[in-house]
Amino acid sequence: MMRPFHRIALGVSSFALALSLPAGVAAAASGSFAWVGPNGKTYTLKNPPENKCLDMSQTARGARNATKKPLAVYNGKRCRGHFTQLAPGQAAPAGARFASVIFNPH
Repeated sequence: MMRPFHRIALGVSSFALALSLPAGVAAAASGSFAWVGPNGKTYTLKNPPENKCLDMSQTARGARNATKKPLAVYNGKRCRGHFTQLAPGQAAPAGARFASVIFNPH
C-alpha cells in the first residue's frame, strides 16, 4: 500500500522540480552541428545545448553550423585557445581542426 503513495509523491516532487528550474536550463540551439571525424566520417549533433562547452573525444575538423545560433570552435579542450566563430549557416574550411565547441557563446 505504500508503493502507490511513494509513486504519487515522486511524481509530484518531479513536477515541482521541473517548475522550479530556470527557463535557460533547457535552452538549445535548434538545428544541427556537423563535423568530420576520423576516416572522413561525418557526425551530426541535433539541437545542441547553449552556453555549454563540449569537448570532442576524437579528431574533428570542418565544422558546419546549421543551427540558428552562433558558435565558436576552439583548438583546445574546454573551449580554450584560438577560436573561430561561425554564424548560423556558416562553415569552417574543410581541413580546420578543432577540439571543443560552444553554442551561442556569451
